[in-house]
Amino acid sequence: MKEIENLADSTVADIVINDFRAAEIFKRYGIDFSYGGRRKMTQVCEEKQLDIQDLENEIHALENQIGAKRYDFNKWSLSFLIDYILNIHHAYINNSLSSINELAERVAKAYGQNHPEVIEINFLWTKVMTELSHHMKKEELVLFPYIRSMEKYQKGELKQFPHTQFGTIKGPMRVEEQEHKVVGDLIFEIEHTSLDFTLPEYACDNFKMLYGMLKEFRDDLHQHMHLENNLLFPKAALLEEKLKQYN
Repeated sequence: MKEIENLADSTVADIVINDFRAAEIFKRYGIDFSYGGRRKMTQVCEEKQLDIQDLENEIHALENQIGAKRYDFNKWSLSFLIDYILNIHHAYINNSLSSINELAERVAKAYGQNHPEVIEINFLWTKVMTELSHHMKKEELVLFPYIRSMEKYQKGELKQFPHTQFGTIKGPMRVEEQEHKVVGDLIFEIEHTSLDFTLPEYACDNFKMLYGMLKEFRDDLHQHMHLENNLLFPKAALLEEKLKQYN
């Protein structure tokens, strides 16, 4: 994909869409590219008191690195992107929720008296589980099938434009994005409560595994929400608007 020339006036999301390797740079500086990715670089650098030229140099340097970008998500069809989200991110969440929950409960019981933060982390995690379980079902049963149907209609594989109970896709999209923010805020609270997953010196294997899995979960969730908030949802809204002009 063509390199973005004017990074300062680009949004964080657009930069990551152009090259997902930039996400690692943003992570190092604590810049949110998934939930608040629609802010411009100038605004983000001003808020965090970062030298925008230094950041631009790091991002431009990616173009000279050996090896291609791993995936160019922006070129994928919406249905293929949905398949990726389901098979990679939803599957990862489904496989991780109960394992992390079991570890969080064990660590809370074993260390809660001297480390009350693990009791709070266990409490926050139960909220994450509840939010994500409900959230993903709505995507899998309602939103994703509708987007797939629109693509099939566009290709002539469906004769009629798919019927919905929600008017336009923008309504449920706003709900899904708000739920993303709720989960993101909960994960941030866990990160803050754990002092960025800092372990006590005498932490047992369960404690180490819990913080390791929570950190991995956070990183996976950032990519997951980026793909939906900044790619899938905006493109689906544009497709619906285009198709409804002729219906």
